[in-house]
Amino acid sequence: MRKGLILPVMLVGALALTACSKSAKDESAAAGNTVVGDANSTMSNAVDDLDAASNQAFGAAQNMMDNTADAMDNATDTDSDPE
Repeated sequence: MRKGLILPVMLVGALALTACSKSAKDESAAAGNTVVGDANSTMSNAVDDLDAASNQAFGAAQNMMDNTADAMDNATDTDSDPE
């Protein structure tokens, strides 16, 4: 009796899986696309933040170098003045 029930139950289970598989595949694809879109957006924001931080850091370094060069110029100008 058990052997006679196993095959029909397996067939019903297989049919149920194939009937749902198209919908499940579509939902999985949509979820995958959403994850990819979110990841791309996050990476884009990270790159923008990194670019802004780099620009700020390099701008500050350039200002410091300019100020140092000006200070050196002023120091050499005052040292060469005859008194």
